[in-house]
Order: sequence, then C-alpha cells, then structure tokens
Amino acid sequence: MHPFDEMFEALADAAANPRGYAAGRDVRQHYRSYAQWLSSQSGEVMTARREEAEMIFRRVGITFAVYGAKDEDGAGTERLIPFDLIPRIIPAAEWDMLERGLVQRVTALNRFIHDVYHGQEILRAGVIPSGQVLRNSQYRAIMKDVAVPHDVYSHISGVDIVRAGSEGGQGEYYVLEDNLRVPSGVSYMLEDRKMMMRLFPGLFSQYRVAPVAHYPDLLLETLRASSPAASANPAVVVLTPGMYNSAYFEHAFLAQQMGVELVEGQDLFVRDDFVYMRTTRGPKRVDVIYRRVDDDFLDSQVFRPDSTLGCAGLMRAYRAGHVTICNAVGTGVADDKSIYPFVPKMIEFYLGEKPILNNVPTYMCRDPEDLKYVMANMQDLVVKEVHGAGGYGMLVGPASTAAEIDDFRKAVLARPEGYIAQPTLSLSSCPTYVDSGIAPRHIDLRPFVLSGKEVQMVPGGLTRVALKEGSLVVNSSQGGGTKDTWVLEDDSGAQRQSQSQGQGQSQWQRQSHG
Repeated sequence: MHPFDEMFEALADAAANPRGYAAGRDVRQHYRSYAQWLSSQSGEVMTARREEAEMIFRRVGITFAVYGAKDEDGAGTERLIPFDLIPRIIPAAEWDMLERGLVQRVTALNRFIHDVYHGQEILRAGVIPSGQVLRNSQYRAIMKDVAVPHDVYSHISGVDIVRAGSEGGQGEYYVLEDNLRVPSGVSYMLEDRKMMMRLFPGLFSQYRVAPVAHYPDLLLETLRASSPAASANPAVVVLTPGMYNSAYFEHAFLAQQMGVELVEGQDLFVRDDFVYMRTTRGPKRVDVIYRRVDDDFLDSQVFRPDSTLGCAGLMRAYRAGHVTICNAVGTGVADDKSIYPFVPKMIEFYLGEKPILNNVPTYMCRDPEDLKYVMANMQDLVVKEVHGAGGYGMLVGPASTAAEIDDFRKAVLARPEGYIAQPTLSLSSCPTYVDSGIAPRHIDLRPFVLSGKEVQMVPGGLTRVALKEGSLVVNSSQGGGTKDTWVLEDDSGAQRQSQSQGQGQSQWQRQSHG
C-alpha cells in the first residue's frame, strides 16, 4: 500500500513508476491550479530556480551547525537546510480543524505545567503517576509555587503533526510530539515563504495564501504581554548560547525581525534581584528574556555550576517576579516523551473536552506488558528515547538491520523507563523536486503556537521533508529539508482553473515521465 499523498489521489497503476508518480492519478482539488502551473514548467527552469534559492540562502547565511560533524580541517561543519520548490498546500477547512486542535492542546499543556508546580490536582486524581512527573529529569522543584504571568509556561510551542494513512483513505492527522522548551525552525518557515515569493511571484496571484510574515510581530506581542513590569514598553531580549549553536541563525534572525537585542549570558547581570543588560550607555533593565538556552545552563548558582551560557542570579530575579523567562523554567516536564501519552487525558481533565487531534498510539516500555510487546515486535516499531531529539536516540525498526535492532533491544532492556515505542506510521508524502525529477517524499508539519493573553498562530508552519527516498526521518540533522506551507484563506481558490485540469494533468504526466 502506498501512503496518502497530499497532492494526488489513488494510483491507477502503482507498478508503472515505482520511484515517482504513476500516470492516471487525479490531482486533489486544492492542488489543481498549482498542478496546472507546475506542468508548464520545464526541468531546466526548476533546476535554475533551485540553484538560485541555494545561492541566496548561502549568501544570507541560512545554515545550521551539525554537532559531531567535522570538515577536512577538523572544524565543525555548517550546512544549508535543503529547500524544496514544491509547496505543501492545506485547504482552509482542514487548517481550521488543525488550529482548533492546537489551541486546545497547548491550552491543556499550559494548565498541566501550572498544576504540577502548584496544586498537583492531576497527580492527586491519579490521572498521571506522580513518580513519572516528580522524578522526571525535566521537573524543576525550584519552580514550585512560583507565579508566572497569566499562568503561561510555554509561550512558544512547536507541535509536530503528521498525516498517516493509505492512498485510498483520507489520511488522519496525529500529533507526533510536543516541543515546549526551545522549539526551533520558525525562521525557516519565514524564509521559505520569502523565497517562494521571490522565485515564483505569479503563483501568489492564483491562490489566496494566508500570510505568515507577521509572525515576528505576534511573537513580540506575546513576549511583551508576559512582562512582569508595569512599563508600557517592556525591554525584551533574545538570549542565545552563541554563534556556535546549531540554531544561531534563527536567534539572530528573530531578534532582528522583532527589533530587540540579541544577547549572550555575559551581556547580562543581576543586581538587587533585577536583571540588567550591559550597553554602551550603561546598564539597562531587562523585563522579558526569550531564552534559547536550556534550563541547565541558565543560572550557574542554581543549575550547572560550570555553565557560562546563562546569568548568575537569574533564578533569584525570576522567582522574585522581576523578569519573565520565555519559555518558563521547568516547561520541559510536559514535552517529555513519557508524558506525551497522557496529553489526551490532560485535555479531558482540565478542559472537559475530547481531543480534536489524536496522539499516535504509544507503548511505554516502563510498563511490563508494553515492554513485552515491544521486545517481540521491535522490527515493526519506532522506538525512541524519552529525552531524545533531532532524530537521534531512536530506532526505525523496518529500516534497521538485525544487529541494530538487537543493540537497541539491549539498551531498552537495560533502562526500559527511558524509552517509548510507536507503530511505524505510513507518513503522508508530497511531490518533491529531487535530482531525478519530481518524486514523493515523506513530510511532517510543525506549527508554532504562541500563548500570551490569548493563544494565536500564523496559518501553517514549517513543513519538513525526508529527502532520502523511503526515509521517515525529516530532521535537518538527519538530511531532511523544508518546504513552504500554504494555507488557503478559503477553499474557493482551489477550484480556479479546475475546468482545465484535464489539459494540465496530461502535461503533468508528460513532464513527470520525461
């Protein structure tokens, strides 16, 4: 069975072109106008546009550092995140459902974080085992009874969503994981849109594509709304670990887009329980820190004493209510993969609602029955470390060797509480421009949800694509790329020029097999 494809309906003859798209596929309604346009583009034009995009991204410095990778001189390497020319298009009605589900989920997660650091009602009710929270490595006892503005802990949430199912069905959306500490990738969402508008300006007159360029304005609004100070113009800074961090481009980009200072820990100091920034005009008080530094490195007086990335005394000022840290310290307790299976129960417990977006079925290896099942079926499952990230610390059973599976089995048996397992989903595919032409590649979606006085987001998010044929790993550190994500402002635009679909389809077929 082939996976659900975002652009095409069922295959007429799957064997006709196993590495690409077979003839006779119907284009989904919301892609018809785009498919007609794409069928008229020559391979030479598309290749030239791809080279132009790569040149611009490299010139602007849109790169990420690859930890552990070295060039021939032994220095760390920086790579471009490959950008794909073919957008992922989401109809308005579909996005409306996703948006409602995201607001519901992030609201419940913020309620949960507040609860575990205050009344702990969900633990006393037995909905989640207390030990799984209170003994979690991301639980920060120092946050107990600390008040945060608007009871918001995760101001910026990146929720990874996949669509799974076979080509004959509709495909169902699932939440794969919640990123609530320092989620990254939004700069690539913004730059991908700018690039598409630069390369193909005429396309945006055919579709009513919802804008995303106002994200920095929404982010700054969210950060300012979280300020503990009465100031009408709170001072906001972006705290970065420095230029060697893999996401440094994004830190600098967002600071520049918001018009705020990009600072490192050495630029800050604490005096009388207030945080100040060193400037050429003397100290300036800081009200809000959008931190891109993990908890452990924020304050050497409280967490790691060897850290030089944070600011000594920061937690003292934070607990006194004189500065807001976004996202809040201790937020990671809610995005641990061992807590993920309980999010649907959180939604019911705090909101009294059924989840709009479902979780992927998950086996918790700490449970003896689940562990027994995982051990017997590891070759068919995706097994993940509960603290793993970036595509590391995981095993994709169907794509692994017997030796790799055996090694992972030993690791899980040695520390079962450190792992979960999930069925290997048939992730949806989307047409992608690769060296051999246009071919299906698996994708996911990371929308960015902002929580302040209200919960809001720009339509869409970052679509990540697994560029290796057959791969299910979309992470940039594992060779993944990105696409522009188009959310249609209404579904009428999807019907434009649909009368000429037949002509566009035949042209498409000639190009994809040429």
